[in-house]
Amino acid sequence: MFPARPRMIPSFGRVFCSIVTVLVVLPGVWSCASPPPPPPQRAAPVLYEWNDDGGPGEISIHIDMRSQIATIHRGNREVGWCYVATGRDGQRTPAGNFRVTEMVVDKISNRWGWQENEFGQVINPSARYDHPLPPGARFVPAPMPYWMRLTDWGIGLHGGIIPNPGSPASAGCIRLPNDFAPVLYREVKIGTPVKITL
Repeated sequence: MFPARPRMIPSFGRVFCSIVTVLVVLPGVWSCASPPPPPPQRAAPVLYEWNDDGGPGEISIHIDMRSQIATIHRGNREVGWCYVATGRDGQRTPAGNFRVTEMVVDKISNRWGWQENEFGQVINPSARYDHPLPPGARFVPAPMPYWMRLTDWGIGLHGGIIPNPGSPASAGCIRLPNDFAPVLYREVKIGTPVKITL
């Protein structure tokens, strides 16, 4: 019969050395193992370019609804372009030849806007003034900064959001990028020709 083996009880020194090793080595391991880099941020799309030389000639605008791009000319020279957002299906922007007939810096729509509940939360992002309101809700008219009217029935150019460059998004008007609208507004005048093509 074999004698019972004595249980190995680690000495204080061995336990201390093990703890010190863990405390010294692991932080080094952790610091070397850096987290993976975040995915690169997508660059914001270029929504417009403006290279007006201020030379001779009048401004004219051509809006191509197929590409959702407006091209701006001074005389026969192209001086800029921008993405636009024209009318969605069911609220199409009309094609044709127009002229700017009214200009208002801080226009507010009298037809379109959104509905908010009593807490200020948007419950209908695209509402007409005459759509029924749920209890406690209110209609908020949409701002249309740098308004340039084209038709008697409420179609015009104005600053707004271009949510998906190259795709229609409005209720019929031609939205210009918010940063570009004041630039173009300064060069347009009553009578500026605007051609809209399909």
